[in-house]
Amino acid sequence: MRTASTPTHCPYCALQCGMALSPLPTGGVEVVERPDFPVNRGALCGKGRTAPAVLSSAVRLTSPLVRSGGELVPATWEEALDRIASELGRIRDEHGPDALGVFGGGGLTNEKAYTLGKFARVVLGTSQIDYNGRFCMSSAAAAGVRAFGLDRGLPFPLEDVPRTGCVILVGSNLAETMPPSLRFFSELRDNGGTLIVIDPRRTRTAEQADLHLAPRPGTDLALALGLLHLVVAEGRVDEEYVRERTAGWEEARAAAMAHWPEYVERITGVSVPHLREAVRLFCEPEAAMVLTARGPEQQSKGTDTVGAWINLCLATGRAGRPLSGYGCLTGQGNGQGGREHGQKADQLPGYRKLDDPAARAHVAEVWGVDPDSLPGPGRSAYELLDALGTDIRALLLMGSNPVVSAPHAAHVEDRIRSLDFLAVCDVVLSETAALADVVLPVTQWAEETGTTTSLEGRVLLRRRAIDAPDGVRSDLEVLHELATRLGVEKGFPVEPEEVFEELRRASAGGIADYSGITYRRLAEENGVFWPCPARDDGPAPGTPRLFLDRFATPDGRARFAPVAHRPNAEEPDDDYPVLLTTGRVVAQYQSGAQTRRVEELNAAAPGPFVELHPRLAARLGAAEGDRLAVVSRRGRAVAPARITTGIRPDTVFMPFHWPGEGRANTLTNPALDPISRMPEFKSCAVRVELA
Repeated sequence: MRTASTPTHCPYCALQCGMALSPLPTGGVEVVERPDFPVNRGALCGKGRTAPAVLSSAVRLTSPLVRSGGELVPATWEEALDRIASELGRIRDEHGPDALGVFGGGGLTNEKAYTLGKFARVVLGTSQIDYNGRFCMSSAAAAGVRAFGLDRGLPFPLEDVPRTGCVILVGSNLAETMPPSLRFFSELRDNGGTLIVIDPRRTRTAEQADLHLAPRPGTDLALALGLLHLVVAEGRVDEEYVRERTAGWEEARAAAMAHWPEYVERITGVSVPHLREAVRLFCEPEAAMVLTARGPEQQSKGTDTVGAWINLCLATGRAGRPLSGYGCLTGQGNGQGGREHGQKADQLPGYRKLDDPAARAHVAEVWGVDPDSLPGPGRSAYELLDALGTDIRALLLMGSNPVVSAPHAAHVEDRIRSLDFLAVCDVVLSETAALADVVLPVTQWAEETGTTTSLEGRVLLRRRAIDAPDGVRSDLEVLHELATRLGVEKGFPVEPEEVFEELRRASAGGIADYSGITYRRLAEENGVFWPCPARDDGPAPGTPRLFLDRFATPDGRARFAPVAHRPNAEEPDDDYPVLLTTGRVVAQYQSGAQTRRVEELNAAAPGPFVELHPRLAARLGAAEGDRLAVVSRRGRAVAPARITTGIRPDTVFMPFHWPGEGRANTLTNPALDPISRMPEFKSCAVRVELA
């Protein structure tokens, strides 16, 4: 039993707040403040404070489960692993390697994400791997690569936010999704800066803003283009910056000029005076930032929408300069690192492209395999889930709960049920795990050491603080044992630091270069920002601030994107006259698989609800607390009414943390962005009626 407190990081969102775990005399651990970590300075939200509750054996899995006679029953590890290996091998032999799917999670450590990607491609030989991070910031990633040549959530640390002049926060409710981060925006205003919040709802974050714009869901692209039109019309373009540091301005300017203010007002519902005020607040200070989150990104046009906001930054000289820039507020704990090192369908470690021969050769050499043996790019997350039970006959799933979290969730659940074989590694018996043929209980954050990469691009070390319960093994052990059973006896170590050393080599020379980062450094420092290439003359410094000298494109110039407004994939009509948008509440996290098992969090947020405007409630004859049915072309969800003037009259909101009849993702539209393959979670047409 450890007696000293262990410095570590929260297991939930991408802030990766610093905390320490102190042993309790009665067993287990409690969270204590860790004020030395600069992101949260000791502050934690309720989820972070109560995180040890899920470590309890009373709420988590402690024995493998195997389906027998239609029921999941306890089994030995040998029996469970043998069955997984046997079924995966049989299906591969009968139907080919691409009949095997692998689905990962944005909460897996870098070591586990790296090993899972390697396992899929080297052991199974399948191209069919993706992860739930595709549903997080893939549109922002695609837009960032297109504009800057590199995608990192924030190209600067959060500590820069209070020192800029203005922040436009698009589609993010930080007060509920990342509460400790809100202090940076409060400090911004204390320092004389301004905050503009863009959200269809008047959230707790919007209440902190100097200016709140409430556009119709799915019109953020038109809004950004309208602001850029005014920047041009009012002579606010930084012509010297555009000339010296960008390319493609003429085409982007022409596209923006087709979006005059009155036209944008009709599309978005945001008044022309408010558009002009937003431009003034953004352009008058010497420095400013735009930060986007899931609101503009989870759209079937999310890449172009983010591209339009980047265009606004580039035209005004607000990128690649001190205290200015565009950034994306990554949601999941390791959503950034999870795709950088191999879970994403088209990427190899180091953010290398899977279809790049040089990238394949480099990684294959580290892995000790023939480059030609590596499969090509596979399906994106929703497309992979949609193919279950048809082309894909078996699925290995780690750290995700798509039965609750995927769009068109009832369809995804049907696809999962149609599989020949499903194996799930998880901490708890999630709604998806309950459908599995084999469930393996795995260690979680406080029981294992590993690295994560925060929304700042800060690589962090989460340290093991306690021993796992008897009967629980790590994901690395699982992959090692399965690889051995499937004929690959080397290359899958179980020690996290050994995996990280290989990851360093695999990422060396790539966009996301971790080769200069070591466990020893991470233990001594408050994280290291990538890229951090190894150096012969001493420790590599890391890169807290990107693009100050040049962008990561071949010629060093940022690229404008010539984009134009287009409607939602599904617009309201007579049968479905209202727009639904979805999101989170402060006391729950993602699919709720873990937080719904914490008594304190359930007391604060016990279940789903339908948020609607009093005018819509009056038309329906609905009162506060009445059961409402929200119906889309894909299904029906039922939850109590929550009536508020803080939402547009043409819009309803539902949180997505719950299964069952209140499952919001039963309703959502799987229409995909053509570039990022992000589904349109944030807007679909519905009707609302008394249940």
